[in-house]
Amino acid sequence: MKKIDFLLLASVVSLSLFGIFMIYEASSFVAFKDFGNKYHYLKEQSMWLGLGLFALGFFFFFDYKKLYYLSLPFLIGSILLLLMVFIPGLGVYVMGARRWIDFHFFVVQPSEVIKLTLAIYLSAWFSSKEKGRFWAFILLLGFIVFLVMLQPDMGTTGIIIAEAIVVYFLSGANISHFLLLIPGVSLLGFLLIILEPYRFNRLTTFLNFNQSPDTYSYHVRQILIALGSGGIAGVGIGNSLQKYAYLPENTTDSIFAIIAEEIGFLGSLLLISVFLFFIWRGFMIAINAKDMFGKLLAASITTFIGAQVLINLSAQTALIPLTGVPLPFISYGGSALIINLCSVGILLNISKQSKL
Repeated sequence: MKKIDFLLLASVVSLSLFGIFMIYEASSFVAFKDFGNKYHYLKEQSMWLGLGLFALGFFFFFDYKKLYYLSLPFLIGSILLLLMVFIPGLGVYVMGARRWIDFHFFVVQPSEVIKLTLAIYLSAWFSSKEKGRFWAFILLLGFIVFLVMLQPDMGTTGIIIAEAIVVYFLSGANISHFLLLIPGVSLLGFLLIILEPYRFNRLTTFLNFNQSPDTYSYHVRQILIALGSGGIAGVGIGNSLQKYAYLPENTTDSIFAIIAEEIGFLGSLLLISVFLFFIWRGFMIAINAKDMFGKLLAASITTFIGAQVLINLSAQTALIPLTGVPLPFISYGGSALIINLCSVGILLNISKQSKL
């Protein structure tokens, strides 16, 4: 058994600490205006980071092979959480979405939890030699996607589908299933967009955001202003203008725009390089894991974190419509940060027992 994978850990700690710093940078004005305390968001994110690092340490020492036997209860618990968001008085309704559960002492976002528990369950299931599981897989995935879309949360839906497909085919699935799944997923995405007026309007507005006066177009334009203002080297740390309540969601989904404004293209490229290193390291751990469960679990975790990075950065550079997907380890938010750090702890444990 080896020691800790310092390269992976260093990349994650660096991203998380940078995220804490940038959350303060992006939020100080709005936090003082809304709460009378410019450290409000900083203190909350710091608390969540502390809890997340504790969880990371726990899973680093917790043998990942035991997760095999806990996979089913974890999945059932996560599905129950997804159902609980629809209970009046318990589920929190914000900006047209019901994605959170308020337990009074803390708030949980179940769609973040299901990313990890589904990865664990599918990795355990597909590491067995069971045959003829394609339709059972489709039914399970369809049920979870249905619950997430009811919230609604299309960004998380895409991430869940991506991680599920990756782990399914890495387990040695028939290529014909792939040829069925990809057109099916594409058709599902198309139908989800055209059958829901607000999604269709968001897509058409995205394609013509310069001509549209609505709030969504304003958000996209402010992101592009921030990116353009940053230029090559940035306006300098602390010198962002967009953080002064011009850019919506500047601590969560759109924090990358503030980062790019302050540190520019070169700094943003360095940040993206750290994410790419993390993804590369995660897949190297998957390749070198000692058993199929470890291989699939490492690949699935790396996929859902990597997919979040890809979707967030694509939306922030106006390559795709805004989705509400946060930037891992950096965006403000407790559920996402803690779940991602739990996932890193599992990756570190797999790495510790691997041939890497």
